[in-house]
Amino acid sequence: MADDCEAARGARELEAFLEMLSAERGAARNTLLSYERDLTDFLSYLARARRSPKNADAGDVTGYLERLARRRLAASSRARKLSAIRQFFKFLFAEGLRGDDPAATIESPKQSRPLPKILSVEEVDRLLKTAEQACADAQGARRLKSLRLRCLLEVLYATGLRVSELVSLPRSVMVSGERFLTVTGKGGRERIVPLTDAAGKAAAAYLEDLEADKRATSRWLFASRSRDGHLTRQRFAQELKQLAAKADIAPARVSPHIVRHAFASHLLERGADLRAVQQLLGHADISTTQIYTHVLEERLRDLVFEHHPLGRGARNK
Repeated sequence: MADDCEAARGARELEAFLEMLSAERGAARNTLLSYERDLTDFLSYLARARRSPKNADAGDVTGYLERLARRRLAASSRARKLSAIRQFFKFLFAEGLRGDDPAATIESPKQSRPLPKILSVEEVDRLLKTAEQACADAQGARRLKSLRLRCLLEVLYATGLRVSELVSLPRSVMVSGERFLTVTGKGGRERIVPLTDAAGKAAAAYLEDLEADKRATSRWLFASRSRDGHLTRQRFAQELKQLAAKADIAPARVSPHIVRHAFASHLLERGADLRAVQQLLGHADISTTQIYTHVLEERLRDLVFEHHPLGRGARNK
């Protein structure tokens, strides 16, 4: 009976909170449903402990989060539920229904950052060779398109540019014989990235055919009929997946962003300085770049497990 009474009180306060979200913040229906689901679960937990939103304390909130962790709920889901609880208690405090906010100082569950997917050096080499062969086989209008894709891939793997930076390169950036590109990245920050010999040759071959096409008058290096006037990220991704299929690599494993990951990981594998890779990638914070060191650690751990005499692989034989 007491549980039902506490649940009824909580339901009234939840209803008031949801009305505020709808009326004052214009929350969408799906947002309201999400808050309602998360908070109903929390209020049920409080009711079973014979507590209510008005007398719950920080221990009740941490106890609820610990219960979710024991149920193996993902850290991201626990963080979302805590966010809803914080908003709820902040509302109760603002409305004078509580004299404090028990959730204000509770830290969010730490979420493990997913490691980036990458391609091996051998797989990238297969992609590049497949793109080169496609240029040799192509005739007529298809040749320029093949040269464009090869240039895109070579420049991407040579520089690690963001796909948005790559497809929007101006034609003027490719000065004949120049070994560096000046790129404008996030926040309007400029950085200089070097071009490999292979990328330079691919760009020169593409530009030669582009200059011969009298219709090619766009200011963009990778011009198209899109609204922006240059190749879209989506179209480049589609072409890259088609190339992956020809190279006998699962298309789902290949995207412009994954090639960017490969660029960074392959540099670090060969001893490149983390700060230098940060600058090349255009990361404002080095912690973003450090994710690639975790990829290398994972690979080394797997190598030991598979090949060490006492590793996983040896035990399974």
